[in-house]
Amino acid sequence: MPNTTDPDAERTRNLAKAETLIEALPYLQRYAGKTFVVKYGGHAMGDPELARDFAEDVVLLKAVGINPVVVHGGGPQIGAMLKKLGVESRFVDGLRVTDKETAEVAEMVLSGAINKELVGWIAGAGGKAIGISGKDGGLVTASKVQRTTRDPDSNIEQVVDLGFVGEPETVDITIIETACAAGMIPVIAPIAAGSDGATYNINADTMAGAIAAALGASRLFLLTDVAGVLDKDKQLLTDLNPADIAALQADGTISGGMIPKLETCIHAVEAGCEAAVVLDGRVPHAMLLEFFTSRGAGTLIRA
Repeated sequence: MPNTTDPDAERTRNLAKAETLIEALPYLQRYAGKTFVVKYGGHAMGDPELARDFAEDVVLLKAVGINPVVVHGGGPQIGAMLKKLGVESRFVDGLRVTDKETAEVAEMVLSGAINKELVGWIAGAGGKAIGISGKDGGLVTASKVQRTTRDPDSNIEQVVDLGFVGEPETVDITIIETACAAGMIPVIAPIAAGSDGATYNINADTMAGAIAAALGASRLFLLTDVAGVLDKDKQLLTDLNPADIAALQADGTISGGMIPKLETCIHAVEAGCEAAVVLDGRVPHAMLLEFFTSRGAGTLIRA
């Protein structure tokens, strides 16, 4: 059969590809050798096509000389496994109370199933990933989370024991630097040991923020289930600083689950990370759109 390809159309497509590469060139030059920390979670984790896109993005970053470090969550998967095993979950102010049995299930799901699945996706995209948790190489030492709640009747503030829920106390980046230097992509489960020897489950956003700060990362990407931070008219806010965020929180524009995410971003950028980005992980190649184009795809937070 004769070749029916339109040479003009083919030339136009190739030119568009070349222009895309040229647009990305300044960003490639600026960030060669730098580190990006990416928190991967939410509904994107349950979609094989999005997982494949994410793995390709991470492998591309590594191929162009950037060091990606992935930190993953897994709350829904932990909940599903607890239900399957018949373990009852108790929540206080939206936070899961993690008893010893729940902590063991969380470690099994996070450090086991999810971690190795992500390593497999990255390998399938042509990368070399190494799956670890905060326990490995003394990466993260955790301390027990302290939370309080106010009794609605007496208005008295009470301490809430969330069990084996932790937050990063110290971060030793040696194992990450060793892996990156060896051409590997660290994939980190948010599990860590405390100085008391206990195993703690850590919020993945918090874990990623602490690691980004310790590494002095150029970017912290928080992949979520929303487009980013929206104003009262549901329009995307593309650039924010801590003062902007405080004002938006005060007038009620920012509320709910976005507040702790932005607190993580603020802590990271004030502690050494160059900038943090909140963006929609359900959008194919959202991370590349944010980084390699002048238009961006999420909300950028700088100190």
